[in-house]
Amino acid sequence: MEFSRRSTAIYKAIYGFLLVFWMLVVAWEVEEHIRVKEAAKTELRGRAGVYANFLSATIRGQRFRGAVIQDRLEPVLNLLVSGRTNELVRPSELVAVVLLNSAGDPVVSVGDTNLVPPAVLQQGEYWGPRVVTFVNPVPGVSLADGETNNSIIVLPGRRDLTNEMHGRDFSHPEPPPGPGSNGPESVSTNGEPTNRANAPQRGGMEPPPPPPPEEGGGPRPEGRRGGRGRPPWMNWMNEEEFKKLLARRELHGLVLAMSTDKYRAVCLDDWYLRFVIIFFAGISAAGFGLAWRTLARTSELQIRLVRASELNTHLREMNLAAAGLAHETRNPLNIIRGMAQMLSRQPDAPPEVKEKSNAIVNETDKVTAQLNEFINYSRPREIRRAALPLHSAVQEVVRALNFDMEEKKVTLEIKGEPVTIEADEQLFRQMLFNLLLNAVQALETGGKIQVVTGRQKAAEAFLEVRDDGPGVPPDRRKEIFKPYFTTHQKGTGLGLAVVQQIVLAHGWEIECLANEPKGAVFRITHLKVPA
Repeated sequence: MEFSRRSTAIYKAIYGFLLVFWMLVVAWEVEEHIRVKEAAKTELRGRAGVYANFLSATIRGQRFRGAVIQDRLEPVLNLLVSGRTNELVRPSELVAVVLLNSAGDPVVSVGDTNLVPPAVLQQGEYWGPRVVTFVNPVPGVSLADGETNNSIIVLPGRRDLTNEMHGRDFSHPEPPPGPGSNGPESVSTNGEPTNRANAPQRGGMEPPPPPPPEEGGGPRPEGRRGGRGRPPWMNWMNEEEFKKLLARRELHGLVLAMSTDKYRAVCLDDWYLRFVIIFFAGISAAGFGLAWRTLARTSELQIRLVRASELNTHLREMNLAAAGLAHETRNPLNIIRGMAQMLSRQPDAPPEVKEKSNAIVNETDKVTAQLNEFINYSRPREIRRAALPLHSAVQEVVRALNFDMEEKKVTLEIKGEPVTIEADEQLFRQMLFNLLLNAVQALETGGKIQVVTGRQKAAEAFLEVRDDGPGVPPDRRKEIFKPYFTTHQKGTGLGLAVVQQIVLAHGWEIECLANEPKGAVFRITHLKVPA
């Protein structure tokens, strides 16, 4: 009991240790997966930074006098988003590019901008289900106290630009030049004609030179570039118009929308790898636990086997001692039986002495029979197989029981197919004798016994001993094969135990069944038929 409790405590400790080990492996793999996930995010952020630097350098390279033409910028952005270079198209991570003004409104947008929610334009980084959005400032653009010398303005084509100027449209045909003029004229904001011939030509733009100041309009600020932080070709605008243009077209932010397919593929592959590691770690822990449990149980079984072997050796020694004692006891019993017979046969012996002498003889015969059964049961069974015809063996045993069957007027019938089996002839006859004697003792006067033989399979046969006696209750059909269990007054309780011993020594099987409508059936199966 103490050993079992100690084993249970050891089992719990080992299983707990394995569970903690597996949980540590799971935690470690989850942490490693998070680390790989963050590394993939960092790598994607790095590639986004490369794209942002390239775009910023491209924008600064195309800047002239603080302005960039949208028609020249969009093709570069389209090439970058589509992945087309040197007539080759490669899948690009860059899904969309959006240039923002100071209010966060798009100035230029290229690519699938539907994947960029408007709400994330003000965020620094947003990870969606399939797209990650990075919002970065444009490098090289700085505003301090209203100074815009380093600002970049994205100008559309001439038609789009003039259509934005509060009703001014410079895209209409110009009126013919007046006398003494040097080129086409246009009307300034105060209605005075201006000469367009001397207007600056910048990137296909032909804005007019600045008109003279109007009354109430205030003086035009002059500066190194034609105004305070204003490109010289913007001097034709007044201050309010210039500020409105800056609010709409000045670059403040760069939005990059990048696909997360590679990032998700890396995370998924790593998760599969971690899952396999966790799975095999669990299998290893379970296998180690089962192996250890099997080893522990094997050790326990070995200990029990050693104890059982010691007990078996002790029982074998006691069996030999009991068999020797029974054998030595038969000699005094035979002497007592002989002396009692001599006393009963004396001519002058009184009737009382003869009666008591006969009683001694009968009791001595009973004890001798029990001793013989015990010695027969304790004797080791050595099987010497030989071909044995069943019907012939049954008939010889029946002849040995003729006196007992005639005394009870029992009829015996042999039925079935004649079969030859492999068995020890002497042990088989002893087994069949005990079965038939048990049936005769169970029957009343005028009972019937049947011995049925036949083939069970091509190489196996069966033998049945049937009677129409009282039968055996279902709860006793297994106990009747135990030593010293008997239901007969004159039985020793070892007859059926010897039968089972002989059956098991041959490798057969025996069972007790009910015989319809009454009686019992002892069925022996798996009798080997010689080839």
